[in-house]
Amino acid sequence: MIRVAVIGTGAISDAHIGAYSQFADRCRIVALCDIASEKAEEKKRKFALDCAVTGDCHELLSRGDIDLVSVCTPPFTHAEIAINALRAGKHVLVEKPMASSLAECDRMNEAAAASGKILSVVSQNRFGDAAMKLKRVLESGLVGRILHAQVDSFWWRGYSYYDIWWRGTWEKEGGGCTLNHAVHHIDLFQWMMGMPDQVTAVMRNTAHDNAEVEDLSVAILSYPRAIAQVTSSVVHHGQEQQLVFQGEKARVSMPWRATASLAQENGFPVVHAELEREIEAFASGIPPLRHVGHKGQIDDVLTAIESGTGRVLVTGHEGRKTLEIINAIYESAATGATVSLPLRPDSPFFTRDGILAHAPRFYPKKNAIAAFGSNEISISGEQK
Repeated sequence: MIRVAVIGTGAISDAHIGAYSQFADRCRIVALCDIASEKAEEKKRKFALDCAVTGDCHELLSRGDIDLVSVCTPPFTHAEIAINALRAGKHVLVEKPMASSLAECDRMNEAAAASGKILSVVSQNRFGDAAMKLKRVLESGLVGRILHAQVDSFWWRGYSYYDIWWRGTWEKEGGGCTLNHAVHHIDLFQWMMGMPDQVTAVMRNTAHDNAEVEDLSVAILSYPRAIAQVTSSVVHHGQEQQLVFQGEKARVSMPWRATASLAQENGFPVVHAELEREIEAFASGIPPLRHVGHKGQIDDVLTAIESGTGRVLVTGHEGRKTLEIINAIYESAATGATVSLPLRPDSPFFTRDGILAHAPRFYPKKNAIAAFGSNEISISGEQK
């Protein structure tokens, strides 16, 4: 029986607690921790847990009866808590974004290597049937080499969204929509496409003058023989989200669509119906996942612990790749220059101090409330 502690009991902790509760024969939540202990007590009641509640993270990590820690705190705390947990001999599942800076990611990965424990970064959208289907179709070679990719991470958040005390500042949230919303789609994209060579980007705050951070960014990612465009937004009504890959032979996307063309003598297209049928047949033969979303990722982590292999789909090194693309977008947008990857330690956006020194403050943070009276999370788009 794997013994679990959840640190941070805000809205996202429900996904973790709910998933762990569905694996009651494999794990048990033994402790909840939050600096606002009344929030932890409320989660204990909500999920009818028989567990300890504490407001002291250090006290919790000193306990010997905890095997795995879920870190569900605000982003600026992720690195310190994860490193302390790993050094205390706990496996760690940390919410996205993994950290604010690549330097923090490196320290987290070093702590994981030294401890021999698992560090996994929440990327729950990889554990979805739509994403897995698209990934396997791309790997099949049926669409050919990718020439162009389009990532639309379109979300909408009202003005009051940035009233929560830790949101809307570079110091505590680490960035705006590019880091905290598009991270989902950028992670899926780099999982399928790999790392770019160069990034050119712009960003603005167009509708939230109560936040320092961006609410819209557009980036061009360059590869040796391909280009990708990534739009990150919290100003798009409807929240339509998609990943589109244009290959030499066909186009495939999420939400799912497959189309293929053949050239006439004059180069103009006609439908390649045979290839479309072949792609559809391959895609329909991919079995559905047993567990999806947070439940799928938690199953992956529990299985890695139980088997002793330590092999998880989303490692700390995978989480770092996603953050490297995001911080390259920030560096390019802040400096007005094209940025080459990998980012070097002397990059102004490699360390937390560098980010705080160089990131643009679009507007001052105006409000700082502890919590909303109601904090229901409504989700739209293909990825749940």
